[in-house]
Amino acid sequence: MMLTVGCAGFPVPATRYFREFAFVEIQDTHTALPGPGTVRRWQREAPEGFRFAMLGPREVGQEGFRDGKVVETALLALAGVATELSATTAVFLVPPEMGPTRPNKAAVQEFLTNVRKRFEHVVFEPTAGWDPDDADTLAAAAGALAARDPLTHGLSKKKVAYYRLPGPAGHKSRYEDPAIERLADIARSAKHDAATYVFTNVDMFADAKRFKKAMKI
Repeated sequence: MMLTVGCAGFPVPATRYFREFAFVEIQDTHTALPGPGTVRRWQREAPEGFRFAMLGPREVGQEGFRDGKVVETALLALAGVATELSATTAVFLVPPEMGPTRPNKAAVQEFLTNVRKRFEHVVFEPTAGWDPDDADTLAAAAGALAARDPLTHGLSKKKVAYYRLPGPAGHKSRYEDPAIERLADIARSAKHDAATYVFTNVDMFADAKRFKKAMKI
């Protein structure tokens, strides 16, 4: 299995981060696009083979994953950053108020199907209330992936998986050693061809490093 570990954004200076990890999920693209100088610096400093993913613009969720001028403008800007960074993965977050109703599911699936024409890999993270396996099925129908927390919802049954680790008690919490060991046991038991683990909590840098050590990578 090809296993990738990284963080949601740069919790430490990028030059230090690049020495520890070969993947990052850029968060700046969710709210305000990073400046061209910043993008060029990342591209220049990143080691060969480093991979960037991008968090999709929040306008997508605000518009309920439905097409329109606002979403189109946001996606065009995201595609521009993707080109600069040679990024092939875009991650879109379902807002908390968007429950798993039939119309919402249909809108998400249609969006994922369409946005797959722009990005090679597309991921969406459902909010609380969505069934993780149902989300997997919906995403697969669109040629995309559904993110989940493996410590809370277990492993995806898909061959390729994308996991996001939000902290055991929210963003400001850290994973203690037993949780990291449990996560490593879960990861070792997976039957994926490839899996990505992205830590998104406040101590993401230290927690991701400990997970890498537990996985001996």
